[in-house]
Amino acid sequence: MSETIKLSKEELEVLKNYQQRQNQITFNLGNVDIQKAILEGQRSAILENLADLQEESNKTAKEMQKKYGEGNVNLETGEFTLAE
Repeated sequence: MSETIKLSKEELEVLKNYQQRQNQITFNLGNVDIQKAILEGQRSAILENLADLQEESNKTAKEMQKKYGEGNVNLETGEFTLAE
């Protein structure tokens, strides 16, 4: 039969404290992973919006090039300057 030894109150508290800290760290890590997944989803949606915006911008640029030719638009004045 095994002999059992009763730990001191202080030793038991130290071990319980380690366990509580490990549980808290594990919980915090889980929260970080959840937040990371949410942020990655948001990042994907933003990148998709950026790709859509670039596609729309390119389409508009091509339409304006057909209409006005090669040149530049001054967004402050709304003036189009033909390229030389």
